[in-house]
Amino acid sequence: MRMRFSIEQRHLTDAAGKPVAHQPDAVSFHICEAESAEDAVHLFTRGCGAAVIGNVLKFPGFQAVATVRKADGVFTLQVSPASAALTPS
Repeated sequence: MRMRFSIEQRHLTDAAGKPVAHQPDAVSFHICEAESAEDAVHLFTRGCGAAVIGNVLKFPGFQAVATVRKADGVFTLQVSPASAALTPS
């Protein structure tokens, strides 16, 4: 069964490794439908050309945290169930 997940993407460093935490666009939010929080991480990263660094940390309650690398830097993803209704399939 698919669930809707909210993904908070927090930009940690730019491509050169410099911190970007205080920039206005350092945090963005996305929605993803998947069977688990880990699947949501993999679907999201595949869709934006990112690669997971290390392991996806899974927590009770369909939550997960992952660190990913994209061409423009390193990001942390925090995945949680979203309260919005699923779209019809």
